[in-house]
Amino acid sequence: MYDYFIGGKNHFAADRETALKVLRHSPSIRVAARENRAFLGRAVRYLAAEAGIRQFLDIGTGLPTTNNVHEAAQESAPSARVVYVDNDPLVLAHARALLTSSPEGRTAYIHADLRDPEAILSSPVVREVLDFSQPVALILVAILHFVPDEFGPAKILATLTDALPPGSYVAASHLVTDHVPDSGTAGQVTMREAGIPMQRRESREFAALAFSGLELVPPGVALVSEWRPEADGPRPTPAEVGCYGGVARKPLCLRSDPRINLLTNFSLLPRSPSS
Repeated sequence: MYDYFIGGKNHFAADRETALKVLRHSPSIRVAARENRAFLGRAVRYLAAEAGIRQFLDIGTGLPTTNNVHEAAQESAPSARVVYVDNDPLVLAHARALLTSSPEGRTAYIHADLRDPEAILSSPVVREVLDFSQPVALILVAILHFVPDEFGPAKILATLTDALPPGSYVAASHLVTDHVPDSGTAGQVTMREAGIPMQRRESREFAALAFSGLELVPPGVALVSEWRPEADGPRPTPAEVGCYGGVARKPLCLRSDPRINLLTNFSLLPRSPSS
């Protein structure tokens, strides 16, 4: 469905059928999908070019399309190594397109589920390609809203971030209810009726879930269209985007002061008058 929303060709009739139902309730979902994809590219380029990250673990990869993580990372750092993770058999069928790499770098793919983080972390492929004694960027873009509360997303995130060495980063995005709560709920119901678990959250809930205990990179948690935009032209309204994202760093040392936590590091961009 995501591939359909961003104008790709790797999807089935059943995907289009459900996607069209979602569009009836959330007509701007195409905008959200495309802005989210652009955010992914900017976040990865920041991590590779500015933060110096050379290892990426992308969970919830989705179908290969333009501006994949290894392409964005290796544009700045040809030696970057990327492991892709997804539980969709269709992605598995197209995984060869994800395994292209610069000669200096490396890419790999494993068929696994975010809801089983231990299996991901213990995968021989993950451990072979990524060196967990060095910083790793964990990419969770447009995946957390497919992990409703009943699956224990906070525990999943804690397991993954605990495994990351200090100096690692988390990049994440999430569909939110802040600007279009009613239509967002209707679209969520449509997805669940199609057998796709989904839960939109408020942007502050998302921030607390994804970046707890981490140091947010400016501008903090923002609409994906407003996170370090590369052009000065007009951008979609908050209601059209409906998706927030951010990048955060795991501290180099544990803080002993319990008052220094997410609340002191968490920032949302001010909402525009139109929101």
